[in-house]
Amino acid sequence: MRGVLGVDVRMHKGTLYLRRAATAGLLGLGCAGSAPLYAADPTQPQISEGSAFEEQGGAQLYQAICQGCHMSEGQGAIGAGMYPALRQNPRLGSAAYPAYNVLHGRNGMPAFGKQLSDVQVADVVNYVRTHFDNHFTDAIGAADVSKLR
Repeated sequence: MRGVLGVDVRMHKGTLYLRRAATAGLLGLGCAGSAPLYAADPTQPQISEGSAFEEQGGAQLYQAICQGCHMSEGQGAIGAGMYPALRQNPRLGSAAYPAYNVLHGRNGMPAFGKQLSDVQVADVVNYVRTHFDNHFTDAIGAADVSKLR
C-alpha cells in the first residue's frame, strides 16, 4: 500500500513496516528498507525488537535494508545524515568490521543484530565485500558472526 509522502507501507504479523522509501531517513524514521515503525524519539533511527527480516541472500538483504542509506551502488550519501560509501572501501578488508557494525550499529546506523540471523549477517557482509568494486575473498561465516554477538 502507498502511504503518506509516497512511503510504501505494509503490515506483517501485526507490525507496520516501511518499504524502501527515500524519504524515510529525512523523516527520522531510519533508513532500513523494512524497519518497523513505532512511537519513539523521531530523531533516532528505530528498529523494533522482536521483528525479523525475511529476506535471504546478500543481494536481497542489501536491497531491503542497506541501500536506503548506502545507495544502490554502495556510493553512500550525505544529506539528512552521513551514510558512508561501501564502494571501494578499504575498511571492509576485515570481515569482522562490517559484521560488527551490522550487529551492533555505529554512530547513526542502527543495530540489526536482533533482526538478522548469523547467516543473514554473513550473507550481506560477504555481498558488500565482493561487490561495489570490493574484491575481498575471505568470506565470513555464521559461526564467526555468532562470536561477534
